[in-house]
Amino acid sequence: MITELDQQTALVLIDLQKGILAGDKAHPLEDVLKNAAALVDGFHKAGRPVVIVNVNPGGAAWTRSRKDAQMPASKMPDNFTEIVDEVPTRPDDIFVTKHTWNAFFETELHNELQKRNVTGIVLGGVSTSIGVEGTARAAAELGYNVSFATDAMTDRVLEAHHNSLQYIFPRMGESGTTADILNKLK
Repeated sequence: MITELDQQTALVLIDLQKGILAGDKAHPLEDVLKNAAALVDGFHKAGRPVVIVNVNPGGAAWTRSRKDAQMPASKMPDNFTEIVDEVPTRPDDIFVTKHTWNAFFETELHNELQKRNVTGIVLGGVSTSIGVEGTARAAAELGYNVSFATDAMTDRVLEAHHNSLQYIFPRMGESGTTADILNKLK
C-alpha cells in the first residue's frame, strides 16, 4: 500500500521501448502503457521529475560472460532503443540509457536525481523481474523511498512478475496502482 510520496519524488519508467515491448507479455501492453502515460502526465502536471530509461546491452561486459540462458543477438534492430509513442515524453525529461538490468549502474541517474534533491522514486516498466527489480534493488541500496506502480509494469513471465511483487518489492518499498500513486501525488 502506498502510504505517502516524498515531496521530492521522481517517476522512473524502465525500458518502455520498441525492442523490449516486442513479443508476448504477461499482461496486456495497452493497459500497462495507458497507466505509464497517466503517471507521466501526472508527474508533469505536478512539476515532478520524469525519468525515461531505455536499455542498450550491446557490448556490455555481462553479455559476454557464461550463462545458461541464451542471449539475444548482438545486433539489435535499428529502432530497438526507441521509446514507444504511447509514453508522452518531454524534452526536459531525464533520459537514461542503461546497459545492464540496473538503471543506476554506470549511468548518471543517481547524479541527476541528487541534483534535483529527489528522495523517492516511483517505478514502472518492463520487465518487472529484470529492469524494474534491478533498478529497485539499487534504489533501495542508495536510500531512496521506492514506490511500485504495479499496473504500470509487466514481465514476459507471469510467475516472475508475481514473485517480484509478492516477495521482493515489499522488502524494498511500497506497492500500489497508478490511481493510488496519482492520489498521493496531489
